[in-house]
Amino acid sequence: MRSAALTLGIIAGVIGMFVGFFGYGYTELARNFAEVEATFGMFDNPDVVRVASVLSPMLAIAGGAMAMSRALWGGVLLLLSAAGTYVAFGFNVFTMFPIAFAGLGGFLALAAGKPDEPKAHF
Repeated sequence: MRSAALTLGIIAGVIGMFVGFFGYGYTELARNFAEVEATFGMFDNPDVVRVASVLSPMLAIAGGAMAMSRALWGGVLLLLSAAGTYVAFGFNVFTMFPIAFAGLGGFLALAAGKPDEPKAHF
């Protein structure tokens, strides 16, 4: 289950990066050119979109990478990534795979049967 969480997390992060590039880029384009915003509209909260465009893919990749050694932390990061993508962009054709892959990877990492090895965190 940990290797599935690793794979799903990295795939979710890579796909999420493309969504983030376009989300962040559109908010900057609409901010700099008023006619773009007037024609196509703007997100309800562009600051949340900008933050989630950067953080959600990063959390998915980091959570996937951590899933093998620290399944609990990796699972939490994957679930936070899925939640951040959903809050910022909603569930649509472009976000369904990053949300589904990060969410499933997070649940698989949390459900991993073998507990993490006992060692100090710092």
